[in-house]
Amino acid sequence: MTHTKAGRLIPAGLLVLSAVPVIAGAIRAAELAGGAAITPDNARFVAAPAPVLLHIAGVTVYSVLGAFQFAPGFRRRRPAWHRAAGRVLVPAGLVAALAGLWMTLFSDLPAGDAGLLTVFRLAAGSAMAGSLVLGFAAILRRDVARHRAWMIRAYALAMGAGTQAVVLSAWYAATGADPHAATRALLHGLAWGINLAVAEWAIRRRPPVSRSVGRISRSAG
Repeated sequence: MTHTKAGRLIPAGLLVLSAVPVIAGAIRAAELAGGAAITPDNARFVAAPAPVLLHIAGVTVYSVLGAFQFAPGFRRRRPAWHRAAGRVLVPAGLVAALAGLWMTLFSDLPAGDAGLLTVFRLAAGSAMAGSLVLGFAAILRRDVARHRAWMIRAYALAMGAGTQAVVLSAWYAATGADPHAATRALLHGLAWGINLAVAEWAIRRRPPVSRSVGRISRSAG
């Protein structure tokens, strides 16, 4: 596979994976806006719609716009676009992560979401927010290598919902049954683990970018 094909397939694959949270979020937002009947499944969202809508908006912008940051050719041709998109992605990602944390901490969660799954969600949301802050701090220091690494980790965590849909679908196809609460939590954790493993592989497979290169790139843009 050539670098050109890879540069096209990676963002395309990420857009496909991001379709899961984007479509689910759009359905949820339409439900809240349309005054849908209150059910046990949506009661907590109807009771506090603001963090839900903020989370949906943040995830949608972050996952879709962020996919194009993984197209190296596009970044090289349009360095100004890359920086402008980054100024949108960092706040969008923080909104998504912090709103998700708020819902995990303060919403009336279903019984199956309590316990281990709550721990995983708190860890993933906190790690995503922390990665974004560290990535932003790194680029302010012109440390491109660390900026790239932390931003990849943040995006990997944000894409957890897409990978969780794949993992849970695989479980259902293999067993024909819905997983119990503890198994479901472990499958969610596995999905985040897969994403982080891929992120670390991507970070390490390319030669490190020196800080001097970062300075040259910034001045050239």
